[in-house]
Amino acid sequence: MGRSFKNLTVLVTVLVLTMVGTAYSGSFNDEFDLTWGEHRGQIFGGGKMLSLSLDRVSGSGFKSKKEYLFGRIDMQLKLVAGNSAGTVTAYYLSSEGPTHDEIDFEFLGNETGKPYVLHTNVFAQGKGNREQQFYLWFDPTKNFHTYSLVWRPQHIIFMVDNVPIRVFNNAEQLGVPFPKKQPMRIYSSLWNADDWATRGGLVKTDWSRAPFTAYYRGFNAAACTVSSGSSYCDPKFKSSFTNGESQVANELNAYGRRRLRWVQKYFMIYDYCSDLKRFPQGFPPECRRSRV
Repeated sequence: MGRSFKNLTVLVTVLVLTMVGTAYSGSFNDEFDLTWGEHRGQIFGGGKMLSLSLDRVSGSGFKSKKEYLFGRIDMQLKLVAGNSAGTVTAYYLSSEGPTHDEIDFEFLGNETGKPYVLHTNVFAQGKGNREQQFYLWFDPTKNFHTYSLVWRPQHIIFMVDNVPIRVFNNAEQLGVPFPKKQPMRIYSSLWNADDWATRGGLVKTDWSRAPFTAYYRGFNAAACTVSSGSSYCDPKFKSSFTNGESQVANELNAYGRRRLRWVQKYFMIYDYCSDLKRFPQGFPPECRRSRV
C-alpha cells in the first residue's frame, strides 16, 4: 500500500483463451432474478442493463436463474462513484449449504479520490481464507469494465478486462479441496459493510451521499449449465476438461502470463500466501502453486 500507480499505463489486448463452449449473451430479464432490496434493484434498457442501489434502509441483490459447473463468466460493472467508503459491491459464484463452494470478486469502496480495493477469495467445501487484494490500474467508477471468472477443474482464473490478475490452481494432490463438484449460481449484491470494508472499519458510510448505485451490463457465459439434476455442455467444451489440454500454460498466452506477473508485482496489496503473521507455522500447501 502507499505506492503510486498514477504514472503507470497499460495497453490491454485481448487474450485468446483455449476455452471452447456454448456462449450466449442473455437479457438480464431472462438470466437473472432480483432477489432482495425491493425497488433498489432494477432491470432496464430492454433487459440489457441492471442496477443495484444501497440506502440507509437496505441494499439489494440478484442471482442467476441457471446453475453452472465450469465455464467462463463475464460481467461488465461500473462501480459506485464518489465517496463509496463503507460500501461493498460483491460479484461471485456460489453453491449453497455449510460446505458450499464460492469464487469471489468484492469491490471495497473508499473515500473520494482514493482507490477501490478489489478483494478476491476462493471457498471450497465451506473453507475460504484464501484472500488476495488488488488496486486497479484505472478508475472503476468512470466507465464499464469487464470482470471475468474462468473456472475449470484444473484452475480458476480471475480476469479484469481480459488481463489475468490471479490464478488459483487445483492442489487436491496436496490435500487441498477444490471447487469442482458443486454447481454454482452467479450472485451480486450492494451492501453496507462499514464495520470492516474501508480501512478496517475506520471510515464509515456517509449516508448523505445515498443512494449508492452500481451498474451492470454485458453479461456473457461460455459454460456448462446444470438443471434438474442434468447438465448440458458442448462436446468440444467438455472434452477440453478431460483430455489434459487445459493447463495454465495453454490457457494463457505468453503475453497473458507477463500481464499476470505485472499485476501481481505492481497492484497486489495483500496475498495470504505471504502473510507470515497469519501463518507463523508455515503457509497453506496450495501456496506452493499459487503463481504462474
